[in-house]
Amino acid sequence: MSRVFNFSAGPAAIPDSVLATVRDDIPDWNNTGSSVMEVSHRSKEFVAVAAKAEQDLRDLLGVPDNYSVLFTQGGATLQFAMAPLNLSAEGQTVDYVQTGTWSKKAIGEARHYCNVNVVADSADENFTYVPPQEEWQRSEDAAYLHYTPNETIAGVEFSFIPDVGDTPLVADMSSTILSRPIDVSRFGVIYAGAQKNIGPAGITLVIVRNDLLSKARASTPSLLKYSVYAESGSMTNTPPVFSWYVAGLVFAYLKERGGLDAMAEINERKASKLYAAIDGSDFYSNPVRKDSRSWMNVPFILKDAELDGKFLSESVAAGLTGLKGHRSVGGMRASIYNAMPEAGIDALIRFMGDFESASA
Repeated sequence: MSRVFNFSAGPAAIPDSVLATVRDDIPDWNNTGSSVMEVSHRSKEFVAVAAKAEQDLRDLLGVPDNYSVLFTQGGATLQFAMAPLNLSAEGQTVDYVQTGTWSKKAIGEARHYCNVNVVADSADENFTYVPPQEEWQRSEDAAYLHYTPNETIAGVEFSFIPDVGDTPLVADMSSTILSRPIDVSRFGVIYAGAQKNIGPAGITLVIVRNDLLSKARASTPSLLKYSVYAESGSMTNTPPVFSWYVAGLVFAYLKERGGLDAMAEINERKASKLYAAIDGSDFYSNPVRKDSRSWMNVPFILKDAELDGKFLSESVAAGLTGLKGHRSVGGMRASIYNAMPEAGIDALIRFMGDFESASA
């Protein structure tokens, strides 16, 4: 069977050239006579892989020297607890912006450990916009401010980095990391699950400013402390070596493609094409305000919801998979991360046009 265009929100597509390298490496990696999944994480061969992956990521994002790069487990969801445990004292106030399902889940978890102040909330319009910062109701003494730059489910994206002064800014970048350049120095902590733009599920990237490493509560379990990962090179226990290895291949691939400036140009073009096709049709619509639309996750609704099942079955037959919208919102969603080629966008637009014509 030939490769399909995979529009899944995650686990998402991985570049074909990376998959080819993985395929060739599996029986005999790096002339070790073993798969990368079979070598010790403390072997010189794997330590070199881990070091290169970190350096390539630092190069891609321009990570300053006063930040630690951690490779943890538990997905971004575990970070919903790790952030408050590492950055706030018991009973301290923390600020959160609620713009969709994932920021809402982060708020729910943080409430177990902190006094959460929701500074802004777009639930009043079904999470279809980003509240302007001038309307936010921030705390004077918040330990940090947390936001989700891109909401994977609703397809809502911040067009700005919040200005929070000296308050540490914490960002869940799971579905936007590596899609364009960012100024890491604006953040206290950035975290991202791997399974969208980094590699296979199983590893989680955390970038943390070093002055924040000492702020964890004494009661925080060792494997939930950022400082423990920083001190051990993310090898306090056995890490997910396969996911780390593939992530390193993806970082190298992105550097070879011209880095994040090049990816930003491609990603903006892909998203603009798809939104133009949706906006130019009476058959499809996108519910998100134009100034808050995501480059990475594009939800769209058919004029007649009774046709959803037919659209999905025929799209799969056409080699376009993963288009079903999240169960909480319905409709369709095209996730168009870095590994989605522009040819996939063109194929989807053609299919959408043909389906509309056939349904008229």
